[in-house]
Amino acid sequence: MIHLVAAILSAVSISTSPLPGALLVADRGNDRMLLVDSQHHVLWSFPTARDRARGIHLNFNDDGFVEPGGKAIVSNEEEAHTIVSVNILTHARTHLYGTPGVRGSGPNELNTPDDAYVLPNGTLTVADAYNCRVLFIRAHRIVRQIGTTRVCRHDPPRYLGAVNGDTPLPDGGVLVSEIQGSWIDDISASGRLRWAVQAPVSYPSDPQPLPGKRILLADYASPGAAVIIDRHGKVLWRYAPRTGQAALDHPSLALMLPNGDIAVNDDYKDRVVIIDPRKNRIVWQYGHAGLPGRGADRLNTPDGLDFVPLGAGNVPLWASVHHP
Repeated sequence: MIHLVAAILSAVSISTSPLPGALLVADRGNDRMLLVDSQHHVLWSFPTARDRARGIHLNFNDDGFVEPGGKAIVSNEEEAHTIVSVNILTHARTHLYGTPGVRGSGPNELNTPDDAYVLPNGTLTVADAYNCRVLFIRAHRIVRQIGTTRVCRHDPPRYLGAVNGDTPLPDGGVLVSEIQGSWIDDISASGRLRWAVQAPVSYPSDPQPLPGKRILLADYASPGAAVIIDRHGKVLWRYAPRTGQAALDHPSLALMLPNGDIAVNDDYKDRVVIIDPRKNRIVWQYGHAGLPGRGADRLNTPDGLDFVPLGAGNVPLWASVHHP
């Protein structure tokens, strides 16, 4: 009976946790990725000490998203201007695009890549931020492009301002965020602009589609915010404390969890937080506000998130992750 009660209490604890699974964190300042659960256990990490001893590493990894099939993670190394893939099981690192250390716009060159995803058909997509374009890449070759290389102005889909988001949509389209003007653009799979709206934020970051034609995005500012808007720019929800521990400092990605809570990279406060939008308060965090580090429960400028469901025994269900 004691064991039965313990099992029930454990199940209740898991089901009511603000984090109903695990978060894959791109810990940019530490050049690593961590998978952490609700109890702050690290379930997976890259690179390990063994990886580094073999010369396998990350270089300013800005984001990390699980690839279709759950066997690898795609990561854009923002200041190295490269995109790589990391095998989850073997930790093998595969170079996908970009010339390491070279900021450019020529063949196999990027300028501050952001939000790299691998689509279900194997195509790699990335917001090539300061080349003002969204790229679609297969076998190290650009096969499609939104925007005109190095022509930076808002007139989608022909021209884009500096871009920092290219979220895949279920119908094959893409949700683009342009920094200048705070534009959010919905561009179809055929390359047609379906709608564009100016978000009521100073720096729109990584828009995420939600049911009911809503958009969740982060305001990359200090103090920052997490915001839900409709397609006309009307604010439906906003978390934006101005001061104190509750305030955000340059949040770069807000992600809605299956339980309706919202996970946010609070970049310059060196933490990841979960916000209960019903109570409008932080209910969980990993890392300590303003205290960067590498040890237990420490991060350094985290800049990427992905949600990974967990199975029995806290086993990550990598293959259950989908974008979109």
